[in-house]
Amino acid sequence: MITMSSADKALKTLYLGVVTEQMNTNINPLLAKIKQSTEDVWGKDIKRIAQFGINGGIGAGTETGNLPGAAGNNYEQFTLTLKNLYGTIELSDKAIRASENKSGAFVNLLNAEMEGLLKAASFNFGRMLYGDGSGVLCKISSVSGNAATVDSVKNLIEGLVVDLRSSAGTVLTNCSGRRITSIDRAAKKVYLDGAALDGSVVVANSVMTVQGSYNQEITGLGAIFSSTGSIYGLSRATHKWLTPYIKTNVGDISETIIQKAIDTLEEDAGSKVNFIVCSSGVKRAFMNHLATYKRNTDYMELNGGYKAISYNGIPIVSDKFCPEGTMYLLNTDNFTLHQLCDWQWLEGEDGKILKQNAGTPTYTATLVKYADLICDKPCGQAMLTGITEA
Repeated sequence: MITMSSADKALKTLYLGVVTEQMNTNINPLLAKIKQSTEDVWGKDIKRIAQFGINGGIGAGTETGNLPGAAGNNYEQFTLTLKNLYGTIELSDKAIRASENKSGAFVNLLNAEMEGLLKAASFNFGRMLYGDGSGVLCKISSVSGNAATVDSVKNLIEGLVVDLRSSAGTVLTNCSGRRITSIDRAAKKVYLDGAALDGSVVVANSVMTVQGSYNQEITGLGAIFSSTGSIYGLSRATHKWLTPYIKTNVGDISETIIQKAIDTLEEDAGSKVNFIVCSSGVKRAFMNHLATYKRNTDYMELNGGYKAISYNGIPIVSDKFCPEGTMYLLNTDNFTLHQLCDWQWLEGEDGKILKQNAGTPTYTATLVKYADLICDKPCGQAMLTGITEA
């Protein structure tokens, strides 16, 4: 007979390892390329020493002259606060009791919940990789009834629970914890549950974020690829090596443009690109470019079962969360997801994973990971924007 105790045991011993592996390697091809480490984690913070430039203790001189003066490596300390990442499943008491005498039915129940969790993780953590940490999904231009017209639906999906906030980040009245019920992607309209939206409250340039996640998400590519402001507690105005290679208004993509970015990174930063990611429209445009000049499109398979086209042996992967008209050229060896620990079940004082939701006949179990992303050599990365899509 299936009991709550055996359900807890199954989640701990049977599912945790499998789900952890899939969430680390199978939910996003870029995430699968990034190493994960518990090093450089101090309490709630990540403190990482980053080297830049070269050792200055070299030189040439006369046979009997002075030796070069010592000038060691250059270092700066990066500091980030670990972000709190969660994934939750929910089981109803009725569903558990209905399957308590049928182990196969209970396994199917848990499998369905875990598959749902992996799908949600694939969407949200994949999206965070390209964000700036703010958690902003889109900007709102207008509202009518329960519908909000937005500037992009790329980061939205049915079932997502969101908050509507002012442009300054304040949660708007009666706009927290609203679930997306439907999306008209052609018209860029998002329909939410609950009461009708007040147009005097939800004004133009209001923003939509994942529930409770404003300024709480990982430091993704959107934060790394900037030429102004600060990152990891350091100012780009003072530390120019924190600024990546950025080329805007590219237009038609070509091998020459890609190669120029690769060459610039190698010559200026000693960085070798090993992974290229772009929007699907940019990938199609590049494939059209190859076809126009009667060049073959080479394909390759990556770890995790991902398919990619190849540019001189470098994989080019399209990602639905990559901004439109954009291509990132990355040296993923410079990226580390620093974590306090890998995914773990959140346990109560009694050691139980499944906990009853107060006042309801349902139980939840929550996976947690405390982590954030650091690129220790931003100047070794490149971004091409304004590419004409196909």
